[in-house]
Amino acid sequence: MTTAPATELLGLQRPGVTVTGLLPDPSWATRWDDIVVADEMKRRLLGFGLFCLTQRGAHSTVGLPVHGLALLSGPPGTGKTTLAHGLANEIARTMSERGFAQHTLFAVVDPHSFPSEFLGESQRAVSRLFNDTLPELAQHGHPLIVLIDEAETLAVTRSRASFDTNPVDVHRATDAVLTGVDRLAEEHRNVLLVATTNDERAIDRAFLSRVDVHETFELPPTNVVARILVDTLSRLGVRLSAGDPQITALAAVCVANGADARQVRKMVLQAVVSNGVDLALAPEQLRVDHLSAIVDSLEQTR
Repeated sequence: MTTAPATELLGLQRPGVTVTGLLPDPSWATRWDDIVVADEMKRRLLGFGLFCLTQRGAHSTVGLPVHGLALLSGPPGTGKTTLAHGLANEIARTMSERGFAQHTLFAVVDPHSFPSEFLGESQRAVSRLFNDTLPELAQHGHPLIVLIDEAETLAVTRSRASFDTNPVDVHRATDAVLTGVDRLAEEHRNVLLVATTNDERAIDRAFLSRVDVHETFELPPTNVVARILVDTLSRLGVRLSAGDPQITALAAVCVANGADARQVRKMVLQAVVSNGVDLALAPEQLRVDHLSAIVDSLEQTR
């Protein structure tokens, strides 16, 4: 395996996948730092990624069955995809600092490239991804982190295959995913797969059994929502504390109405743009009462 210049691979497109990042990239740091989840989750994910890309090649896949597959599951808007990007960058930054690899490739799989109404087409497309495209990228010699968003569209649970589509093709496509993950794990130890899903029940159990680290994202509790509000406000130059009673009260309303992290941040934007030209041109003048009006509207529309 020879190492090709990493810059030549950035933007490289193959059927169903694109190399979107040459990491580490300082501009990606916020994708890790600004997603508010438990520190333990970040520590596990970072440790897993570093182990997979630097250590697992020395171990038997039988004695230590590492597939190099992490799964992030949970409701939409909880930061799964953004954190996956940030994780890739943090892994790349750490490996670069420790002298393991100067660059890491980040590739994104387009799950909507694979389903098809034609018999066998999904199976062929998935087989191409795992048997040709990803091994080709891995053979360039750089660590490769692959994001598979909406993993349920690839590894469809076979027990729930719909007869409205093509259950035979669903079975074959999922079989191809499982075979491909196994082969990739065995032959290309420089590949880390990070999958996300909004509904893990829709993912085949055999795929889930291959997952090495499974992290579940929940809707944020009050203390986390308060931190998200304060962080978002700080981007506009509004300085408040997560312990401020007004912020805590707003956070409690958000939680009571099931707001996700993305919605919480967008509420700050809505408060800015809903209060006239002057505030839109000087958002640092945003006050808590502006935000309260937006948050209170949640209860009115519930």
